[in-house]
Amino acid sequence: MDEDAGARIDQVLASRYDDLSRSRIQKLIEGGYVTVNGQPTRPSYPLRAGDRIALAFPATTRPEGLYPEEIPLDIVYEDEDLLVINKKVGMVVHPAAGATRGTLVHALLAYPGALSSIAGEDRPGIVHRLDKDTTGLIMVARNDMAHNDLSRQIRERTAKRVYRALVWGNPRFDRIRVEAAIGRHPTDRKKMTVYSPGERLAADARSATTDLTVLERFSVPCALLEASLKTGRTHQIRVHCSHIGHPVMGDPQYGGRRKPPGNDHELAELLDALPGQALHAYCLSFTHPRSGAQLEFTAPLPPEYQALLDYLRAHYAVSALT
Repeated sequence: MDEDAGARIDQVLASRYDDLSRSRIQKLIEGGYVTVNGQPTRPSYPLRAGDRIALAFPATTRPEGLYPEEIPLDIVYEDEDLLVINKKVGMVVHPAAGATRGTLVHALLAYPGALSSIAGEDRPGIVHRLDKDTTGLIMVARNDMAHNDLSRQIRERTAKRVYRALVWGNPRFDRIRVEAAIGRHPTDRKKMTVYSPGERLAADARSATTDLTVLERFSVPCALLEASLKTGRTHQIRVHCSHIGHPVMGDPQYGGRRKPPGNDHELAELLDALPGQALHAYCLSFTHPRSGAQLEFTAPLPPEYQALLDYLRAHYAVSALT
């Protein structure tokens, strides 16, 4: 980590492990689970060239009040090491403020099989996250070996996470890479925001990269994009799309709740019927941590999203990228 010399150790570790929050990293450091050159350290320790960092994890115990809940899950794939789940809209991935019941973690605790412990006692099995109202594919690890390997693949960008997003406006690009740091909004703590170069970063701001490709254009105007994550920041695709002037349709936090122009009441009703933002994790590919086999999974769009897309194709189609 010589290239990180001078940076705080908690910031560096948080940037390396997308499945661990910075607060989780700080707790591990304070608990003595992170050492530098064989010695305990502190979250604010500035790294030096040649430092050797070791990270361990405590045994997991179930937090008080975290109990299994019999919630149906759409299991796309499962084996002894992992699960791939098609997450439904409205489901929070792990317990948090305001979400103490009905999360994916609660459902996983009721589903047969073990779960990894690396992400913390309130996030068993959770390798990466999807926003509450983002649907689609998510990986779950059943043991720490699988968790470590899947996390490494995400960190090294060999695991592919590809989304479909309907966005407002007519993009002036066919393909674009958005590279813009994302951190907590300075006044609205429920939102994230982009921090421009030279701007003072929020304490939790981290670099973020999203590749966007236009798949179809519509005269509303709006467009269907393919979004590929190169990093995994909170609300990343939603924030980046809003940042470039094309918020995800139906997104209440980042400017996507709009009425369509004109008097098309059927289109307006389809937009109102969206239960969340029109963002779906449709494709997930990675190497199996035990067998080494290359796996790829896809999940169909949710019904409300598909109905909107079908209507746009029938009434407002302009072009598709060739």
